Amino acid sequence: MNDGMLRELEERFLRYVRIDTQSDEASSSAPSTAKQLDLQRLLVKELEALNVRDVELTDYGCVLATLPATTENADVPTVALLAHVDTVPGFSGANVKPIVHRNYSGDPIVLPDDPTQVLSPDEVPDLTEKVGEDIVTASGTTLLGADNKAGVAIIMTTVDHLLNHPEILHGTIRIAFTPDEEIGRGVAHLTPEALAADVAYTLDGGPLGEITYESFSADKAIVRIQGVSIHPGTAKGKMVNALQLAATFATTLPQSARTPETTEGREGFIHLYRMHGTAAQAQLHYILRDFELEGLAAHGELIRSVANTLQAGEPRARIECEITPQYRNMRYWLEENMHPVEMAITAIKDSGIEPVIKPIRGGTDGSRLTELGLPTPNLFAGTHAAHGPKEWVSLQDMGKAVEVCVHLVTLWNHSVKSGNSNGNTARANEGPP
Repeated sequence: MNDGMLRELEERFLRYVRIDTQSDEASSSAPSTAKQLDLQRLLVKELEALNVRDVELTDYGCVLATLPATTENADVPTVALLAHVDTVPGFSGANVKPIVHRNYSGDPIVLPDDPTQVLSPDEVPDLTEKVGEDIVTASGTTLLGADNKAGVAIIMTTVDHLLNHPEILHGTIRIAFTPDEEIGRGVAHLTPEALAADVAYTLDGGPLGEITYESFSADKAIVRIQGVSIHPGTAKGKMVNALQLAATFATTLPQSARTPETTEGREGFIHLYRMHGTAAQAQLHYILRDFELEGLAAHGELIRSVANTLQAGEPRARIECEITPQYRNMRYWLEENMHPVEMAITAIKDSGIEPVIKPIRGGTDGSRLTELGLPTPNLFAGTHAAHGPKEWVSLQDMGKAVEVCVHLVTLWNHSVKSGNSNGNTARANEGPP
């Protein structure tokens, strides 16, 4: 990537992260917060200024657009590129002050608005590989929002580059910027039919070269506790404190083997991420994660078992447990058709990068789209330490992601549709591109 493109990428990214787009799980609207539309409307204007076609802001807050094909081969599959605009509800994304640490020296990075927040190479080994690059952080009191505005900036820069170079042959490209991914609703309203693509890729991954075709399977659990409310002055033998029961519930679950802070690799977890209420009533919100459906089911059974035990011990209370599916491991579908993954691996190698194939301890919009029939692996966007004040990204890594996107859409120009809309594409007769 030349210096001009890198500057453009940087300007876009810094512009986007300054816009607060935090989603809200408690909201039932679509999108869940109106402020996500501040960025979406900006993206519509920028896409229209680039003369991208079919630019649309849907009534559920998703931006869709089309980059027309430059190839004359009508059989080239339509490729979609996706990123989400919202940031996680659990940490502030308001008043983000991005800082570009030019030509990173390898020393610890102290975030100025909270000097206790330090990015140290001793604690963050990935930083040691970024000496000489341009590192972007927030100022210490907010997250940066690289998850997933890095992906948004990467896609927008890719679109701009392809429009300025019509000699690069590619098929039709669909663009989608989704809201509410962080609360599990990123593609709740976006159907594969509306996206109108044969294959898709989310730009929502981590370090350089990462490609993901295996994600967690995910459920959500809400435990609702109804206590017995009475004036504390006359409460003896009568009050049933819902908050006390909630605390007992949380501590009864195994803490050493089934929480995010005690698991890694292919280990699943049960994560209490929200608890609220009064002495009269309380709620505990959990996310359940596992790579295999059997493990996910076991997490749910444990939650129900603890609820039943607590209910039996205090029959005056009412304890209910609701478990709802969120998404499933994309591997279950992609392993039946690995061609989209193979194309991404080739594009990464063609960009001079060693592919890093690993399961993601999370999920993306691609997990749900793949389940719905549109194969959607996840590609790196360069993000590190997401969801907290130490989030950071290398601009050079983001630039490499743009290169990968360009290589990817040109590689698909050498493939031919098999004739079915679920993305089961086959290589051209001349062999692998």
